[in-house]
Amino acid sequence: MIARPLVLVAALLVGASTAASQSVVVAGPEQTVEAPNVHLRGLDTVNGAAQDIELRAGETVRFGHLEVSVDTCRVPRGDTTGDAFAFVRIRDIRETEARFSGWMFASSPALSALDHPRYDVWVESCSSS
Repeated sequence: MIARPLVLVAALLVGASTAASQSVVVAGPEQTVEAPNVHLRGLDTVNGAAQDIELRAGETVRFGHLEVSVDTCRVPRGDTTGDAFAFVRIRDIRETEARFSGWMFASSPALSALDHPRYDVWVESCSSS
């Protein structure tokens, strides 16, 4: 009776190591185009107020106690309404260190998210015009 659970555990371990060795391919710059107009959405979780945040790459805007800046935003070449991803920096003005600095993906906001007790900010889309 012990042989079956051991076989199952061995199979799970082999499957886990195979999955861990696989890599994710992200579209390179030749497969995407820069879209300078960025549409973010911000949520104040204390009062439930959501706000659209429009800015251009390189700009910084305020949302509550946050300073939000976008370095760049990219969309798939030939499908400007497709999945946008942006390099975003977010700092609480009451703190010296950034709360977030990295890529945010419109299709998977939880994949790389701001960690703040009050605010949530995510990428909605990017456009050329």
